[in-house]
Parts: sequence; C-alpha cells; structure tokens
Amino acid sequence: MKNSLQLALNAILLIAVGVLFYLHFSHKPAAPAPTAAAAPAKDTKVVTLDSAKATPALPEDNLRKVAYVESSKLLDQYKGLQDARKAFERKVAGWERQHEQNVRGLQAAAQAYEKTAAGLTDEQRAATVQRLQAQEQQVAAKQQQLQQQAQQEEAKMTEQVLTRVNKLLESYGKENDYDLILVAGGGTIAYARPGLDITKEILDRLNAEYANRKKK
Repeated sequence: MKNSLQLALNAILLIAVGVLFYLHFSHKPAAPAPTAAAAPAKDTKVVTLDSAKATPALPEDNLRKVAYVESSKLLDQYKGLQDARKAFERKVAGWERQHEQNVRGLQAAAQAYEKTAAGLTDEQRAATVQRLQAQEQQVAAKQQQLQQQAQQEEAKMTEQVLTRVNKLLESYGKENDYDLILVAGGGTIAYARPGLDITKEILDRLNAEYANRKKK
C-alpha cells in the first residue's frame, strides 16, 4: 500500500507544482513595449557597454524561488496518514476474518459430506455436491467483493489525504512566493543547495492542521 500511496502522492504533488507555476506566470504583467532611444546630442560622449565594462542584468525570468519536499517523509511522518492507515488496516483485518470464516464454513460442509457420502443415494450425493458448489461460488464472490471494497476504501483514503497535502502545498507556495516546488522521491534530485528542503515546514503545518481538526 505504501508504494501505491507514494506514486499517487508524487503525481498529485506534481500537479500542484504545475498549478503554482501557472499561477505565477499567468498573472505576471506584460513587459512594457520598448521605446525609441533619444539620439545623443552632437557633443555628447556615448558610453558603450564595452567602454564602461558593465555586466548586463539577468532577465527576470532567470530569477527563481525554488524548493522541494521529500515524498517519503511526508508519507511516513504525516499524522493524518498514519491514523488513516491504522483505520484502514483494522477494516482489512475484519474483512480477512470474515473471509476466513466463510472458508471454514465451506471446508466443514465438504468434510461432513465426505463422512456421509457412502450412505447417501446418488440423488442425495448429487444434490449435496450441487449445494457445495453453490456455496463455493458464494465464498469466491464474497472474497472478490471484499477485495473490491478494500481497493475502494484505500483509494478513498488516499484521495482524502492527498487532497489535504495538495491544498497545503498550493497555499504554502502562494504565501511564500515560490515559483516552483519540486517533489523528491527515489533519488529524483541528485543535489540541492542546503535550505531548499521544505519538507519539515510542510509536515509541521500538515500535522498542526490535522491536530486542530481532531479537536473539533
């Protein structure tokens, strides 16, 4: 389950990055149209870049405020996800017990038939076998139903958690004027300058918001 959650988290965080990038640049005012430079006066000395030894300014688009988060740390240390996992695991354990009970009932019925089969007529044996086959199909169908229910519950849990993470990343990026927030996971970032990792800040806010929700 952890691997599927991490893949989903990486996907939703990348969506958040795209949103932040779009919001930043789609609202950036257009650069003013260039105006014709006034001709220098006849006796005015023209200073060129070469003569002034000046360094041209970097374009504004080369200036970036970038950070990244570690998806594995978010998964492991977010209290909301930890509690959601525990609740999901309790449900799965209950479904497993239910399936085991159904299987034991089928096994008991089959064993009872084997003990009494010799004393049954052909019609009775055929009817009993038919009932066992129907019971076996019911157990298999119930197992498939429980598996589908588990998948749906896990998907719901994942969606709820990732929605909270996505919203917080988006608001954090806007509040702190980030141009780009990257997701690090599985060695996707080879090097980053110290200070660009904002995982702790995001985790602190996520856990604080979750604690406030639990109090309500």
